[in-house]
Amino acid sequence: MRRNYFQAAALVSGLACIGFMAASCSDDDNPTTGPSEFEQAANLDYTAENSTNWRAYSLRVANLLVEDATTLYDAWETSYRGGAPFKTTFVQHNGAEGYSYVMDCITTIIDKCQEITDEVGNEKIGDPYRKWMAGNQTEALYAVESWYSYHSRDDYANNIRSIRNSYFNSMDSTINDSSLYRIMERVNPTLNAQIAQAIEDTKNAILAIPQPFRNHIGDEKVPPAQDACTSLGNLFNTSLREALTVAHNNGTISDADLQAVVEAYVNKVVLPTYKDLKEKNTLLRDAVQAFYNAPSNDAFADACDAWIVAREPWEQSEAFLFGPVDALGLDPNMDSWPLDQVAIVHILNSGDFSSLEWSEGESEEQITSTQEIRGFHTLEFLLFKNGAPRTVPAE
Repeated sequence: MRRNYFQAAALVSGLACIGFMAASCSDDDNPTTGPSEFEQAANLDYTAENSTNWRAYSLRVANLLVEDATTLYDAWETSYRGGAPFKTTFVQHNGAEGYSYVMDCITTIIDKCQEITDEVGNEKIGDPYRKWMAGNQTEALYAVESWYSYHSRDDYANNIRSIRNSYFNSMDSTINDSSLYRIMERVNPTLNAQIAQAIEDTKNAILAIPQPFRNHIGDEKVPPAQDACTSLGNLFNTSLREALTVAHNNGTISDADLQAVVEAYVNKVVLPTYKDLKEKNTLLRDAVQAFYNAPSNDAFADACDAWIVAREPWEQSEAFLFGPVDALGLDPNMDSWPLDQVAIVHILNSGDFSSLEWSEGESEEQITSTQEIRGFHTLEFLLFKNGAPRTVPAE
């Protein structure tokens, strides 16, 4: 997830009652001016009048998700920037892209696992919680990612599963013989068991938060989930890093041991996850195409189901947000948060989708503005409302 704090601050300044909170607003909240532009956007419904552009927008975003997922997979598997695939660069660590030694690759794996623990605990969970506890409840709500679908808690748990997959070098909770788990089992079995248990405990602490998170931001289960993320991150950033460095320096583990881990990491986790992402986004696009062709409540629901399925491999890739996903802007393309909901509504009104793509040479501000009106969360906004599929108007 790429979070735009400037955009969040700008949009929050326009929030009042936006229809998502359990509490209601009185008619006197804004007696002169009426709902703000942002409030109107947040409460927008699919109607007969906007249905043509709504369906076209949904399909365009779904197609862009397929394009981005395909670009990401191909950059690792086939060719990156017109040269060797990124998997070759990473596995061979021949000096390209900053990878000169096998330990550089291991360090990246550890760093990215630690970074996602911080993002989940301090940003995705922590930012809304801090705002809520400070009395800024509307700001807290807006800070919750995936709030339209009520899928936030599942996203965060899948982020922790991405750490498990990276540590086990598998995608199904089994433990690959060439994995950090097996190396640490040999080097320091006590620490290894502690890390494996911390991964499970952190996932469970997140899932202990009542569902949906956007309705329970201030719940007593939230601080333990944050603490679990911090503890897990510290294990990776300090204990695991130090143990591996010492063992490598004293010859307990060899470059060949680490090389086997790197190869399994790429072939058993990264590439299968990105392949799954491409395939499931294709199925999502197909579901949106079906909705485009024949809008109905069932078609809306099918597209929502496909969105949830396609979301899983993305969230389970967030422990390896490096290389093409970062350098090519694919993370913010697919997962920027928050959205520019007002701009989305302007596009729905105009039917002009030319602003959904950016090119090299545009300013950072221009690119960011584009990324805030596409991706998973834009499609989520178009498909879901209040945790349920949107509906077509009754005839």
